[in-house]
Amino acid sequence: MKRTVLAAVVLCLAAGATYAALPTFWQVSTEAEFLQGEVENLSIDSYGRLTLGPATTTLHESNAPFLWTVVPASDGSVFVGSGNEGQVFRVDPAGRGAVFFDAEELEVHAIAPAPGGGIYVGTSPDGKIYRVDAAGKSEVFFDPPDRYVWSLAVDQGGNVFAGTGDKGVIYKIGADGRGAPFYQTKATHVMTLAFDRSGRLLAGTESPGRVFQIDPGGKPFVLLDTPYSEIRALRVDAQGHIYVAAVSARGAPAPERPPILAPEPPPPPVASVSTEVVSITIAGDASSAQVGGGPPPPPRPAVGSADSGAIYRILPDGVSDLVWQMREDVPYALAFEPNGGVLVGTGSKGKVYRLAGDPMHPTLLTRALVQQVTSLGSDRDGRVLFASSNPGKVFRLSAERADRGAYISDVRDAQSIATWGAIKWQAAVPPGTRVEVSTRSGNTRTADETWSDWSAPYPDESGSPIVSPRARYLQWRAVLTAGRDQSPVLTSVTAAYLQRNARPRVTSITIHPPGTVFQRPFPTGEPEIAGFEGETPERRAAAQNAPGGTTTASQQPALGRRTYQKGLLTFVWRAEDDNRDQMIYEVLYRREGDTAWKSLRRGLEDPIFVWDTTSVPNGRYLVEVRTSDLPSNAPDAALTGSLESTTFEIDNTPPVVTVTGVRRDGNRTVLVFDVRDGDSAVQKAEYSLDGDRWQTIYPRDGIADSRFEQFELALEGNAAVRGVIIRATDALNNVTSARGEAPAGRR
Repeated sequence: MKRTVLAAVVLCLAAGATYAALPTFWQVSTEAEFLQGEVENLSIDSYGRLTLGPATTTLHESNAPFLWTVVPASDGSVFVGSGNEGQVFRVDPAGRGAVFFDAEELEVHAIAPAPGGGIYVGTSPDGKIYRVDAAGKSEVFFDPPDRYVWSLAVDQGGNVFAGTGDKGVIYKIGADGRGAPFYQTKATHVMTLAFDRSGRLLAGTESPGRVFQIDPGGKPFVLLDTPYSEIRALRVDAQGHIYVAAVSARGAPAPERPPILAPEPPPPPVASVSTEVVSITIAGDASSAQVGGGPPPPPRPAVGSADSGAIYRILPDGVSDLVWQMREDVPYALAFEPNGGVLVGTGSKGKVYRLAGDPMHPTLLTRALVQQVTSLGSDRDGRVLFASSNPGKVFRLSAERADRGAYISDVRDAQSIATWGAIKWQAAVPPGTRVEVSTRSGNTRTADETWSDWSAPYPDESGSPIVSPRARYLQWRAVLTAGRDQSPVLTSVTAAYLQRNARPRVTSITIHPPGTVFQRPFPTGEPEIAGFEGETPERRAAAQNAPGGTTTASQQPALGRRTYQKGLLTFVWRAEDDNRDQMIYEVLYRREGDTAWKSLRRGLEDPIFVWDTTSVPNGRYLVEVRTSDLPSNAPDAALTGSLESTTFEIDNTPPVVTVTGVRRDGNRTVLVFDVRDGDSAVQKAEYSLDGDRWQTIYPRDGIADSRFEQFELALEGNAAVRGVIIRATDALNNVTSARGEAPAGRR
């Protein structure tokens, strides 16, 4: 059976002489590669393993576009703060939601528990703090002069702390509603508040992104000064570890500190993959019972920076470390699991990660069809809830593994119409579980109704011919189904395809000045000049008959120090191949006016060639560089491309200096001479007296720009012209010299 499949794949890939001979293999096997796709009820760990994750269900769908914070209520329901109508929703365990409080302001970013089952609500802009009792009756509890109320926290004595903006003031408000500034952070905004195990207030700020520890007397201490612009969330676990979510503001430069990355663990064999049931519950942290808070509105999030955000950990002794530096996702919310795992809600693709292990590694737990996961919380039973924005929804993560999950890969662009080969995958599939892989194809970058339907699941994980129609784009889907308390684990998917062979191109030819050559950057035992193979008959014959080389598309030669060697001319070119085929080159030349090209070298592997121009007469020439993708294709399928250079001059003959006369002009002696060159313009003339330094002489017409120039050199006093040395140089750097002595009869 496997031989039949292999034969079918080979025939499929070989069909048509217009297709490349070497297939491309698209492999998805790492965490980063799997994260490019879409997941439903699947988890992706740092080893690049795809397995069934917790089932994610929509508990409540709100009309509000932004849900900023979710806080549990004593009766099992949850309070959800929203924008842009400034409402607080109460959502019961069945997902039924109703408006519990409607503020005059537009945004509710912070909610904290109040006595008697009520809540404190912080609003923005024109920030106020409301106290709402269990029946929904509200009153203004505290009205600070600040524009924003970002965060609230309640200490053991019932005092309410409020983090505000845009002056970065933290207020302390007593149970009677009377409050005053507790600490001025000198930051722009106080985004999040919490308490450490000793009851000291923790504050995360924006501009700058710092974490403050403030004792009951208002004495501050900076625990962490990050290179990021904003601290988005703070949480304290049972051991007293403070976890910090930091983000970069939109348009801010990337953090200057180098990333601290944990070493990548080696991928374990498939046979050792665990299939234990994933259990997801959320644990109350040391601050979550008293704290409610949320991120600011959409204009503030950082998306697309070089480093979008990071998770820090501050130990009880004050030492901090960078747990996870994020390149694309933006951390918005933090929560804890009972086993010590840290949950991270992110944007802009609605992902929830778990950080666990020592060192900690991220695992994608779930992804919702939203842009931002803005708040993480729990219900009365400890089940994880998370709120989202764009759109505004409340989701519940099940404590049990999902029975079925699906993964849809990123769209693969073959760059041209391609012939599909085989698709294969590696997976651990315990008895009773399944992994089903299907494909579809189309000719638009985004899959739509014009694409083919999903194929039937392929039968052979070791390789099945792809049945989707030939097209430019390909996508695959994997459906994982659980068995008895076990999940299959997918670790790798590989699809092969052949591109239509594209013609290679020579896009530019650079002709360096005559005599300019480059040393090889590394000793190889070959001639020291890059691109120069020597001129012995043996080397010339070997170069003419050389087989194909191994240069890939757009490869440029490595050049060392620039030097000068008379008579040599260096050509460097750039060639491209859309298939990334290996290329070989041929360099040809012809004299201007001729029609036939003559080959200089065949089978060149590097896009550089040095020509010993003393082998041809002086004159105007052109070169042509031809490239072929023969090393990567069958002879009848290989294609060629070529480019001609501009015309250039070859002149290896120096100019001639002729002294035409010597005359007296008062106290001066005037030496008259001509400089003539048969092929190129005279560039300059110089003279030296008795071996002294060289001095420039200008021609009679003032400009050295033609093949014949006349000069007069006036010498003061009775200087002997026999001691004068004249040196002339043409435009191609050929040099000659002569004594300043007129022939007999011309004096």
